[in-house]
Amino acid sequence: MSIDAAHAHAHTPARVKFDVEAARREFPILEERIHERALVYLDNANTTQKPKRVLEALDEFYRHQNANIHRATHQLSERATAAYEGARAKIAEFIGARETGEVVLTKGCTDSLNLVAQSFARPRLKPGDEILVTWLEHHSNIVPWQLIAQITGAKLHVVPIDEDGDLTLEELERHLSARTKIVSVTHISNALGTILPVREIVELAHDRGIPVIVDGAQSAAHTPVDVQDIGCDFFAFSSHKMYGPTGSGALYGKRRWLDEMPPCQGGGDMISTVSFEESTWAPVPHKFEAGTPNIAGVVGFGAAVDFLRQFDLNDVAAHEHDLLEYTTQRFAEVPGLRIIGTAAKKAGVVSFVMDGVHPHDIGTVLDQAGVAIRTGQHCAQPVMDRYGIPATARVSFGLYNTRSEVDAVIPALHEVRKLFG
Repeated sequence: MSIDAAHAHAHTPARVKFDVEAARREFPILEERIHERALVYLDNANTTQKPKRVLEALDEFYRHQNANIHRATHQLSERATAAYEGARAKIAEFIGARETGEVVLTKGCTDSLNLVAQSFARPRLKPGDEILVTWLEHHSNIVPWQLIAQITGAKLHVVPIDEDGDLTLEELERHLSARTKIVSVTHISNALGTILPVREIVELAHDRGIPVIVDGAQSAAHTPVDVQDIGCDFFAFSSHKMYGPTGSGALYGKRRWLDEMPPCQGGGDMISTVSFEESTWAPVPHKFEAGTPNIAGVVGFGAAVDFLRQFDLNDVAAHEHDLLEYTTQRFAEVPGLRIIGTAAKKAGVVSFVMDGVHPHDIGTVLDQAGVAIRTGQHCAQPVMDRYGIPATARVSFGLYNTRSEVDAVIPALHEVRKLFG
């Protein structure tokens, strides 16, 4: 199933110059009032808001296309199937996959990583083998590997980070060995914003014949992603962090691996034949998509990709980097505030603590000012342990955020300081 170039071109949105104010008008929720204040939404590493075209795509599906896919000959099923598979083609093109068959549609990044762990890694690992991850990983790129290690006798091996939250290629290379059978790394840390040199990591691993999985949950909406350029064997990402619906995501995998991998879930739509003696599987990617999927969510995911494709993501990345630098400067004005994670290459994530104040209290005061941030461990408890802190407060940017929104945070932080001394 190669990507139909004419079909993809026909559905590629016209490229427009990135304009943050124009982009903001596409998000109805940004007009909400919170505690009688204008909403300032700075929790984008957690989940992003949804533009009109995604909301309209969901409404359109349920009004005019709702039916199960791949299973019927009636018109509604044909419409639903075309919308679902059309979204797959958009997603494949967006990340630079060679063909649509390299894109498995999943529930999200966590689901994608678990699929790789169970179907790709589990049959290949034996006692004494090592799975290499970094200290920056989200729980979803730690726990699945721990489960597989318990089953196979393999071990999880962790590459440390420095005080800035950085990881050098030299340090990673030092931890590669003949026992390393899989490398699985984040592209961008959700807790610190550190950007890892994934292309160079892939080269180091591939020189030793080691496959590489990249957790792209925090990168796909914020910087151009080309899986062919990165060279990774698998790339996992989520719709809801890309301005699309929750409960949908994708896994890119090189075709040769996907062909070899057994399915890890059984049921409808992933089979070719079924008898009580044995069953045979549908070709990729469908052999990994058991049961009725989140069809509307995938259609909305396709609409979110259309939304992102209208911009040059280099412009989006530059806008968010400007917000990162501006926030870093403004936060320096707040007494007792310390940023956690100061890597040389960072995305639009600022985690911080304030002397004598629990991050949850920071979040509560900011919420009263209409500012939505994330507080806690960010599903990255080892990162917190690395710095000897229980949690952080975190500001994270999307393409609709502005400097004036950062300015709105500063008085609220001074109020925190006033309340808690």
